[in-house]
Amino acid sequence: MTTARGKPWTRDELIVVMNLYCRIPFGRQDSGSPEVIELASALGRTPGSVAMKLNNLTSLDPQEAARGVKGLRGASRLDRSVWDEFHADWEALAIESEQLREQVHPSRQTAMAGEDQEPPGQVHMEGERAVKVRLAQRFFRSMVLTAYHCECCVSGNPVAELLVASHILPWASYPAHRVNPRNGLCLSRLHDGAFDQGLIAFDDDYRLLLSKRLRDHLTSQAIRDNFAPYEAKALDLPEKFCPDRRFLAEHREAIFAGC
Repeated sequence: MTTARGKPWTRDELIVVMNLYCRIPFGRQDSGSPEVIELASALGRTPGSVAMKLNNLTSLDPQEAARGVKGLRGASRLDRSVWDEFHADWEALAIESEQLREQVHPSRQTAMAGEDQEPPGQVHMEGERAVKVRLAQRFFRSMVLTAYHCECCVSGNPVAELLVASHILPWASYPAHRVNPRNGLCLSRLHDGAFDQGLIAFDDDYRLLLSKRLRDHLTSQAIRDNFAPYEAKALDLPEKFCPDRRFLAEHREAIFAGC
């Protein structure tokens, strides 16, 4: 593909770049990153131009500004528009960006379907809504695991197959926050199950709380080993998309089994 120089960016291109921004660590936003090189090739642009756009997006991120990370100046009006679109409706833009990503990376469609561990032909058997849900969930998982460097924020478990992009506010009950990355925690399957059932929670300082039910079972070796060492310890905060304290408070109020 011919590499474009000086060609105006389109909305679709910037949506795909924003998709990558959400899924790539800050240390790999440079022109030498394989992900940046791959996307640049697919878009017919230089790796430097894609890296520049990623860092323009960083400059729009208030969480990064609070950490003293400035990114690059010069974000365009379209950059800001795409940024605002994502934050206004994460689910819709997650789906659209994943669809566009598949269009610009046709050779990756099979591999990405494999990431979802679905049998061949499954996509063709699903209804349109089911496909969109799957795309949204795939994007959410990728964002959350990347933000936490693919480690459980409680135990540090680094085995991807044992990790879950856990929703602080449940998918079914809080549709407005289904794909909001600040509604996500990277947890081991064990801790995700305990969190979903209200057996653990986090306070406003991100410290782990144990429910009375778990406390009543501290005589069990399994409970002592997997929960007691982490009580009152702060979770490992992510590189980006820090969990929203309001969501953690709502989880404590609506789901946590209490002390």
